[in-house]
Amino acid sequence: MNNAQLLRVQNFNVSSDGFGAGEPQSLERPFGHVDPGEIFAWCGATASWPYRTGGGGTRGLDDYFVRDYDRNIGAEIMGRNKFGPQRGPWEDHEWQGWWGDEPPFHTPVFVMTHHTRPSFTLSDTTFHFVDDDPAAVLAQAREAARGKDVRLGGGATVIRQFLDAGLVDTLHVAVSRAEFGSGARLWESPDELDDRFHHEAVPSPSGLTHHLFWRRDLE
Repeated sequence: MNNAQLLRVQNFNVSSDGFGAGEPQSLERPFGHVDPGEIFAWCGATASWPYRTGGGGTRGLDDYFVRDYDRNIGAEIMGRNKFGPQRGPWEDHEWQGWWGDEPPFHTPVFVMTHHTRPSFTLSDTTFHFVDDDPAAVLAQAREAARGKDVRLGGGATVIRQFLDAGLVDTLHVAVSRAEFGSGARLWESPDELDDRFHHEAVPSPSGLTHHLFWRRDLE
């Protein structure tokens, strides 16, 4: 394992029953039947939320995690469902993701998909579309990160693939009180990772619980 470059899950949000998104996903509803406010409200309430248009906002634990999101991140890996709602072969290359002309990543992004397409750049973010196994994709992302860490952005299915491959070094998962009932599941219970990770659960005044994991062999 390369301890100099960690693979980190940062600020990944799930419901109390372990789902990271609902179903079915569409252009109009990226999180399916789920109101994204149910799991993202804590981020938007903080003083450091980058899309805040005015002053104010909370400080404290939640704000710390929002500020920590980009720390030492040199590349991101995500699944195709996080990039957009299209399935199968790409029919519309004009579609360039949910985020408009200025994506929030500011690093190279590696989108895992069985249907590749040419890379493109928006602002300071270049998207690469890769059809490979998790270890090979991580190797590409680490090279692009130039010594910095790699963020594993999700969704839940992709995070599980990297967990099952033993490649994730640290995770921060914010668990809300909401229940989704169905969708893309990260876990049945956070305790199922305890055989491989140290695990601390820290409740926040906002009502969610921050679960922090780090690999036992990082010591």
